[in-house]
Amino acid sequence: MNFINHLYNIFVDGNGYLLLLKGLGVTLKVAFFACLLGILLGLIAAIMKMTEVRKGRKTIFSIIANIYIDVIRGTPTVVQLLIIYFLVFRSQASTLAGICTFGINSGAYVAEIIRAGIMAVDKGQMEAGRSLGLSYGTTMKEIIIPQAIKNILPALGNELIVLTKETAILGYVGIMDLAKASDFIISRKYVMFEPLIAIAIIYYIVVKLMTLALNAFERRLRQSDIR
Repeated sequence: MNFINHLYNIFVDGNGYLLLLKGLGVTLKVAFFACLLGILLGLIAAIMKMTEVRKGRKTIFSIIANIYIDVIRGTPTVVQLLIIYFLVFRSQASTLAGICTFGINSGAYVAEIIRAGIMAVDKGQMEAGRSLGLSYGTTMKEIIIPQAIKNILPALGNELIVLTKETAILGYVGIMDLAKASDFIISRKYVMFEPLIAIAIIYYIVVKLMTLALNAFERRLRQSDIR
């Protein structure tokens, strides 16, 4: 009973649960929109990088894509967050800065995932599409990319999970995410164990739900292949 009263004092009397719910909402919001932005940027960068394969030589597009991927993957996410928040957004629109940071960061990894998925599709698929009179862009859009998505779905799901957990650094720029909410509870109640365990459990539940949803989606795709 003493332990239950202790938890009640931390998470109910002090409105700790409201802070955690608010922080969870920010975390999911940033992760969701950053994921969409990352997929968009990753697809564009992958297609730009693939021009090198199509032309058989480096192109201006492949060079730009390579620089983007190399720089983003070679620098820490927290440094990118600080640069974008303080230098680009000038300490304003903190949530948007977080979305842009993680979207740009994720895009570099998604680009390589998508490129690998496209390269895994049999070359005969492209030749078949072109022989039917389809343009290169239409063939990529209607034939190659849909097949590549099935191949890269597990890797994309893993990137989404990693992205969600990486948002825990949003507190570096004062964004009230899930991890930052625990800091507020700690500073108010002078306890560390319970708030940290609470956010660990919440992160685990969120990741577990994502994993189950992705597994269900993969099963649906496999069923469509069988039919």
